[in-house]
Amino acid sequence: MDAHQHFIFPSRVHYPWLEDPALAPLRRDFTPEDLRPLLKQCGVDRTIVVQARSSLEETHELLQIAATTDYVVGVVGWVNLRDPGVGRVLDELRALPEGSYLVGIRHQVHDEPDPDWLLLPKVARGLAALEERGLVYDLLVRTRELPAALACVQNFPGLRFVLDHLAKPNIAQGQWDDWLRALEPLAVQPNVWVKLSGLVTEAHWKDWRPEDLAPYIHQALELFGSSRCMFGSDWPVCTLAAGYAQVKEALEQALGQPDPAILGKNALQVYSIRAQSP
Repeated sequence: MDAHQHFIFPSRVHYPWLEDPALAPLRRDFTPEDLRPLLKQCGVDRTIVVQARSSLEETHELLQIAATTDYVVGVVGWVNLRDPGVGRVLDELRALPEGSYLVGIRHQVHDEPDPDWLLLPKVARGLAALEERGLVYDLLVRTRELPAALACVQNFPGLRFVLDHLAKPNIAQGQWDDWLRALEPLAVQPNVWVKLSGLVTEAHWKDWRPEDLAPYIHQALELFGSSRCMFGSDWPVCTLAAGYAQVKEALEQALGQPDPAILGKNALQVYSIRAQSP
């Protein structure tokens, strides 16, 4: 199971992050039918699709895609956590015919000017609404925001958190010590899981090797244990540096042998997804 992939439609929707000239190869549509043969090639039968815009409209679209795409079993969408009516918005989403696919919410925290954005009172109110409804919150942060993420997690011990992309260590520049110091206390928190995802695009895009990623994967396994780690491709963003199969193979090489928990069971558990085949 792939716990982290995206669908994007730049031909008809604006994605502010795609304005970066380096991301020009992603300025085309990446659809469910584009991903399907890649999953089949790699033996992946389920995915969770994750938001790529701060847009309630996109959340609706992703839920509709999940309802009509056999391999998509969950949606990590977006809502405005600072909206006083966020609880009502979540209830309306879950009341839709396709609403059962909503398993979590994410916000691009690392793009916020305030490194303590997660600790804002209005955000805390939104996170409380997620906790009340048994939804997951995906943490999209870098090292700068990890201290706030730690405090946030400690403030909500009953809310399940998933750290995306290992907090995006700068592998290309060999970032380690400050990233690890900030990550270690977060890993101690029992309500935090982590995605072994998004690493190829933190390495050198043109000449990365699996050996470049392995120390970070091994460190995550040491800190979180195999029961709180999960595979995510970060497709199509990963295509800036690697094909889908290369991403999965790099993880498997680091693991040494297939781990059913990391490759599926953990994601099903944390996102409360029924384990039947699609």
